Amino acid sequence: MLSRSALILLMSLPIPPQQVLYWGIAIAAGLIYLPYLLVAYGRVTSGFDPNAPRAIFDKLPPYAQRATWAHQNAFESFTLFAPAVILVVFAQAGSLYTNAVVITYLLSRLAHSLFYIIKIFPLRGLAWIVSLGCIASLYGTAITKISLMP
Repeated sequence: MLSRSALILLMSLPIPPQQVLYWGIAIAAGLIYLPYLLVAYGRVTSGFDPNAPRAIFDKLPPYAQRATWAHQNAFESFTLFAPAVILVVFAQAGSLYTNAVVITYLLSRLAHSLFYIIKIFPLRGLAWIVSLGCIASLYGTAITKISLMP
């Protein structure tokens, strides 16, 4: 259940509720590449060879290796999240609830990448579970709405 302050915040967003869904997909796509900034830094500091870009992985510092894995996990999560949001839009099921779920997903994915990189595994797992729950909630909301359509 959303807290009163969270509801007030969502209702005061300066964009229409449907736009939160669209922006959620765009921001989630951007979050995929956030960990890669550390990978790029690790490559530069580890003697990156542009002729063999994948050969450097074993030479990367541990934080950059974890950032690579966070980057790959973000792709996997995005492939579930984006269709769920599109299904919510298609079903015309956008609401304050779905907006809150999208925002929660984005925050949990940001936390997941952060916890992955700084090696806090229990919180990383919790963030992953929350993001997966958000995806399931979006699918459930859309499917329920579609099944109720005449």
